[in-house]
Amino acid sequence: MSTQTQQKTPQKPTRRSAPKKSAQAVKPVETIAGHVVEIVSDSGEGAQRCGQSFASLAARAGNGIWTVEIIPAEIQPPARSVAGASGNRIRLATGPVTNGGDEANLVVAFNEQVLLGRVRAGELSPGCIILIENKWRTDPDPEVAASYALVHDELVASGYRVHEIPMEVECLKYVANARRGKNMFVLGILCNIYSFDVQDGRDQVARIFAKKGRKVIDPNIELLDAGFAWAQANLGIRYHVPAEKSTVQQVVMNGNIALALGVMASGIEVCSMYPITPATSASHYLSDIFEGVGCLVHQAEDEIAACAFAVGSSYAGKCAITITSGPGVSLKQEVLGLAVMAEIPLVVVNVQRGGPSTGQPTKMEQGDLLSACFGGHGDAPKVVLAASSIEDCFYSVITARKIAETFNMVVFVLTDANLATGQQPFIRPQFSEEWLAPPIDQSAIPDGVKPYDWDAETGIARRFIPGQPNGMHCLTGLAHDRDSHVAYDADINEEGLHHRSLKLAAFQKTLKTPPVFGDEEGDMLVLGWGSTRGAIEEAVTRLREEGHKVSSLHFTFIQPLPSGIKEILQRFKKVIAIEASWADQPDGGAITEDNRRYSNLAWILRARYLVDIDCWSEVRGQPIKPGTITRVVREKLLGKGSKS
Repeated sequence: MSTQTQQKTPQKPTRRSAPKKSAQAVKPVETIAGHVVEIVSDSGEGAQRCGQSFASLAARAGNGIWTVEIIPAEIQPPARSVAGASGNRIRLATGPVTNGGDEANLVVAFNEQVLLGRVRAGELSPGCIILIENKWRTDPDPEVAASYALVHDELVASGYRVHEIPMEVECLKYVANARRGKNMFVLGILCNIYSFDVQDGRDQVARIFAKKGRKVIDPNIELLDAGFAWAQANLGIRYHVPAEKSTVQQVVMNGNIALALGVMASGIEVCSMYPITPATSASHYLSDIFEGVGCLVHQAEDEIAACAFAVGSSYAGKCAITITSGPGVSLKQEVLGLAVMAEIPLVVVNVQRGGPSTGQPTKMEQGDLLSACFGGHGDAPKVVLAASSIEDCFYSVITARKIAETFNMVVFVLTDANLATGQQPFIRPQFSEEWLAPPIDQSAIPDGVKPYDWDAETGIARRFIPGQPNGMHCLTGLAHDRDSHVAYDADINEEGLHHRSLKLAAFQKTLKTPPVFGDEEGDMLVLGWGSTRGAIEEAVTRLREEGHKVSSLHFTFIQPLPSGIKEILQRFKKVIAIEASWADQPDGGAITEDNRRYSNLAWILRARYLVDIDCWSEVRGQPIKPGTITRVVREKLLGKGSKS
């Protein structure tokens, strides 16, 4: 990342606008390894589209990118509100990018209030460049004008490099409604600042509005050109992030689209869902394309019905998946219990969000791990795996389908809002026939074979499909014997519990021990799961460059856990889990060693291996930054506490 020195705070806040430059002025271009850029506005002003387009340009140029959507909690928050920022964060770099990075180096804001929200959240780096719409300085409402002037001057006094941009004035030269044109004007500014070819920008605009025709494309290209020219004439800010173009074909998408494509690639034929943020866009994407390959998306009347439809489809012999988020998982629990008891294969995707209850539906969190592993009533063993990247979202579904149908089990795939809405380039998958489900065996059931003829070693019984000759039986969610007859006998009940658990043990024997990132032993081992992987490994790399003996271990399978984990933990002097789920910190009020609550992964690993595993968590609704992890681990190595 490019380093930016913080400017000295002036004795008195003074108004400072972008200096005027001639169009012929030569702008020196600074070559940097990468930058974090944010575009924020009120909802409906197009900041998200601008950010996505800028990220696409960077990716097409060969830069590594990772995007993070900035989404307000309310569907339509009040205009010009601190909590109403809508937009996108884009990290671009010379090489591959695995996370959203640290604080922003450059921010474009359509008003000072949404910008203030980002400042208060600590999302701007010292000396951050701010490009802000200046129309508010002369707003007819004196309170608005005063607010803008006050925030502007405070930002300048704090050392931020503030440039006022006449977005409204410039856009009105080309369109009647500047609100619908500022995003493309800003895209042109960013193309100039980051040395992207303006023709590539025009091509991007044409792609965005391709379905709307030239009447929409042409004025938006004019706006892009106007933004590029304005920056060329008025801003002395030029960067170049060299690109390392991939030698293999790549694709760029967000995690929810990767999930949807993984559903198709896996051979799953039915997706049953009910809309819920941030999972909905995966099923929306499937709705557009799934029928074209002979498959079905079913939108049920509620989460319970969605799960029941998926379980019924799977029982009938169709590969099925249900996609949801935290509150939806809670509603599905009884039907999931039925799938476990009846041993019907099912894939469940939980795109995690902030909780509990409605919580923070548009924000990122990892709080559902214990719920996925142990949610429900009674003993209901399920396989739980977590995607750690956008590419992983694609392949995880393929893996989950195979497990579900091999072991006749419920398999959870955990992602989160960070993966769901973020974009990342990855190598274009090359289709393999091995991904697909084998044909359902509908041959006659041999004489004497029972619906639940559990294998003594693996617990697996043959899957019966309705309509198979000799396969007729009564399916039940009640305790049952091998013939699927309802039975309350103590021994029969325990026999069923034993064999359903045995399947989890048999699957565990197929798992490989995950590799250690870094040395196999040392002073500190950092543990993680899910979307924190990129940030953790970047932090570990920084710490190792400082000379610290730090490594990390990231979990894909959490239930069951692979073999060999305890031996790895014991080779390090200290072990800490870093998660985006709540954990009490030792110095927090009444917290003691007797009542401290640990983060989810730490709970599981401490119980399983009886190893003293510390934990640190952050639940701010945004992805944990690599710089934050670096600081926390460094302090832990030095024996200092770190507050969440």
